Amino acid sequence: MGRVSNDTLRVPQGARWGLPLAIAAALSFGMSGGWARGLIDAGWTPGAAVLARIGVAALVLLVPTLVSLRGRWGLLRRNAGMILAYGLLAVAATQLFYFQAVAVMDVGLALLIEYTAPVAVLLWLWIRRGERPSRKSVIGAAIAFVGLVLMLDILTGADVNVAGIMWALGAMIGAAAYFLLSAKADTGLPPIALAGSGLLLGALGLATAGAIGVLPIAWTTADIAYRFGTVPWFVPVLAMGVVATALAYLLGIASTRMLGSRLASFVALAEVVAALLFGWLLLGQLPDLLQGLGGVLVLVGVIVVKLGEPVASEFVEAVPGPRLPVGKSQQPPL
Repeated sequence: MGRVSNDTLRVPQGARWGLPLAIAAALSFGMSGGWARGLIDAGWTPGAAVLARIGVAALVLLVPTLVSLRGRWGLLRRNAGMILAYGLLAVAATQLFYFQAVAVMDVGLALLIEYTAPVAVLLWLWIRRGERPSRKSVIGAAIAFVGLVLMLDILTGADVNVAGIMWALGAMIGAAAYFLLSAKADTGLPPIALAGSGLLLGALGLATAGAIGVLPIAWTTADIAYRFGTVPWFVPVLAMGVVATALAYLLGIASTRMLGSRLASFVALAEVVAALLFGWLLLGQLPDLLQGLGGVLVLVGVIVVKLGEPVASEFVEAVPGPRLPVGKSQQPPL
C-alpha cells in the first residue's frame, strides 16, 4: 500500500478522545444488520425494520437538531434540495437496500459490498467531472474488485444470490451519494442538523411509501429469536434506533470533529469488522475462508483508494491541532 506521509494522514491532537469515539461509532453502526435480520426472520418486512430504525433515531435526534439550528430555519430552506437527496437517497434508500440485502445474504458480506462505495465515487468523479483517478486509486479499485469476486464465490461456481447482490449494490450507490453530498462544505448546515433532518425526512418518506402501498410494511409483536435466545420485539427496535443509529450518529459526528473527516473515514472501516462480529454473535453467521480473503482484499482496496484521493477541504473541522487534509467525508452509517 505504500508509505503514508505525515502530510497526508496526520493524526490531530484530538485523537486521544476521537479514536475511541470513532471506534464506538463503528461498533454501534455495525450491529444494525444483525438486529434487523432477526426481525426480518420473524416476519418483519425490510421496510418495516428500516422505518422503525430511522423513526426512532429521528425522534431521539429531534431535540439536538433543533438546538443546533437555534432558530436558523433559513439554513433548511437554502439547503432543501440537498436535505431531500440526503434524507431519501443517502439515508432511507441506503438503509432500506441494505436491509433488503441482509434479508437474503450474510450481514457482513452485504456490508462489504456496500463499502465499495469509494470506488463508485471515484468512477463518478472521473466520468462526470473529468477528475482522473491517481495510479494508487486505480490499483486500489482493482484490488477491491478481485476481493469482491472472491467474496461472492463466483470463481468456485457456488450459487450466488443475485437479488441480494443487487440490493447490496443499490446500498453502495446510496452510500456513494452520501459521500458526495457530505463533501459539500459551504452549506452552513451543522452536521447534527443534516443528520437529524435527513433522518426525519427519510422516515416520513418511508412512512408515506408504506401508506400508499408502494413499500410493503408488516411487523409482528412476537418475540425475536437470536443465537443467544429470544427477546421482546422492542429490544432490537430500540437497539437499532437508539444505539445503532442515533447514538452512532452522535458519536460519529463528535469523533469526526476531533479527527477530521479523512482519518475518521479510515477508522469507520471498523464497522465491517463489527458487522461480522455481530453477525456471528446474534445470528451465527461467519464467512468461509475464500469469502474472508475476499473481504480482506475489499478493505485493503478501499484503503488504497482513499489514500489515492486528492486532497480537498475539510467537511468538518477537527479540534485545534494539525489540520488533516481530506478527500471525502465519513462512511455512511448503516
